[in-house]
Amino acid sequence: MFTVSSILVPTDFSENAQKALALAKELARGTNATLHVVHVVEPVVYPADWSYAQVGFADLERELEVSTQKELNTLSDTLQKEGYKVETKVLRGRASEEICAYAKDHGASIIAIGTHGRGGLEHFLFGSTTERVLRKAPCPVLSVRLDQ
Repeated sequence: MFTVSSILVPTDFSENAQKALALAKELARGTNATLHVVHVVEPVVYPADWSYAQVGFADLERELEVSTQKELNTLSDTLQKEGYKVETKVLRGRASEEICAYAKDHGASIIAIGTHGRGGLEHFLFGSTTERVLRKAPCPVLSVRLDQ
């Protein structure tokens, strides 16, 4: 029998991610599952000949991590006031890999993830984190589009 005890909700704080969180909340409400809300800070890529900028990019990544943790703390407080069990984490690395690793390490029952539904050239250029998570996840994935 499939039981839902923990739901991983990756967020980029977009409307798509908010919709995925809303569905995850409904699942958690019925199962008393813990919501694991994570955000992945991907490394800033800079040209090698910009050696003077390396320190600036490192500072930018740290600032992004700190501000993201503040947003996650605010979200966690709100969810806890609504009666949910919540864990938050800022991860660093490639989003799809970090999401799948977190799901495996924390025994996620399901991943609820928003997708932007990009197509054509935009999909070719940027790829799809959600698509990669769907292919590599160690558990079922609920992919949520904003226009659904």
